[in-house]
Amino acid sequence: MKTKILTLMLLSILFIFAQEITGSWQGELDVQGMKLPLIIHIKKDGNKLVSSLESPKQGVTNIPISTISFIENQLLFDATSLGLSYSGKYNNETIDGIFKQGGMEIPLIFTKLKDGETTNKIKRPQTPKAPFNYVTEEISFVNPTDKNTLAGTISEPKNFDKKRPILVMITGSGRQNRDEELFEHKPFAVIADDFAKKGIATLRMDDRGIGGSSQGSKSETTYNYATDISAAVDFMIKKGYQNIGLIGHSEGGMIAPIVASLNKKVSFMVLMAGPGTPIDELLAKQIFLSSKLMGMKEENLQKELQSNQKTFAFIKNYAGNDYEKDLKNFLTKEGEEINEDNMKQLKNTWFRYFISFNPDKYVSQIKIPVLAINGSLDFQVPAKDNLAAIEKSLKKAKNKNFETYEFEGMNHLFQECKTGALAEYAEIEQTISPKVLDKMSTWILDK
Repeated sequence: MKTKILTLMLLSILFIFAQEITGSWQGELDVQGMKLPLIIHIKKDGNKLVSSLESPKQGVTNIPISTISFIENQLLFDATSLGLSYSGKYNNETIDGIFKQGGMEIPLIFTKLKDGETTNKIKRPQTPKAPFNYVTEEISFVNPTDKNTLAGTISEPKNFDKKRPILVMITGSGRQNRDEELFEHKPFAVIADDFAKKGIATLRMDDRGIGGSSQGSKSETTYNYATDISAAVDFMIKKGYQNIGLIGHSEGGMIAPIVASLNKKVSFMVLMAGPGTPIDELLAKQIFLSSKLMGMKEENLQKELQSNQKTFAFIKNYAGNDYEKDLKNFLTKEGEEINEDNMKQLKNTWFRYFISFNPDKYVSQIKIPVLAINGSLDFQVPAKDNLAAIEKSLKKAKNKNFETYEFEGMNHLFQECKTGALAEYAEIEQTISPKVLDKMSTWILDK
């Protein structure tokens, strides 16, 4: 009988602890002066705890926590997919501890959010609001190559002359809607609105598998996305538009030259932080600069850089018959961690195509007018090397009608910023600098 009573008492204590720790907790990482909020959601599932992590400023939710425990007022959790962990002591509605990731150790205090309490949303003053003083039309069409349906919005000035410029807009990496929405910013909506007010029309579309567009296949690559854009150009020709350009951001700036080299109906293009250097080199540098901005130690930075360079080289140059098996053997030999999330990315068809891509193959064929722009604080596509590479490729094509331009103090989204770090993207209220909008529209209207 005493044993049963003791067991009941123990379960009661554990339940009380679980009740104290369950709920949503908010903390704020200070990464070299940049504030990055994190929220952990903790629930009770039977006799165990389950949780997920959220990074509001990075627009990331439902990051799975692999393991979590709360014993003797000590909270421990790990998110192996991101290589991060946390250990903190619970005391009076706060948890005081240390956040670890990529060689960094940062103090982090979580405080409990009250029921219904949320973080304050940042204003987005540039987001267009109806009614508009221009015409919008919802459209859809089928890509005859891959047989998928694409949906989008045409925005054009009233009484628009179809001899004037219209641009097909191309989003960056990942499935994005027609506004290229991220961190509650809607840059493509802002660009379309600004252009329409200045006499320029646009077509912006939902990517495959999002919004009104149909699902793509599991084996699609950047080249498949290029066929979507080429189909959009043909669709616009059928609607009577005669001066069709492309405007691509990030990976969209990689897609635009593919389309322009394949579809001779494209008259001009604007590359917004579109890659000009081989992607394996670019991605290794991007990860290096991102980790540096987050405060990773130099020794760890160099190890990470060398590791990524070797892995990307293996993927890029692989010519065997059993990729997954050989990749695992390679990673094991190199002493790299092999987990389900990493393997899923590394064996992804899109990623293998992406990492092997050299933009010069297509940019060096482009003879139509080109405007290529970058922000000086862009760590994702570093400006100087990138613009120099694009210029070199265009000169190889004997293109005499192009301009490259570096915007001082701007990041990958062309926001005016302090450091260019990812954490700033959501923190900055500005969606895209008016200087960039004016530069692009002035250049386009000259075409």
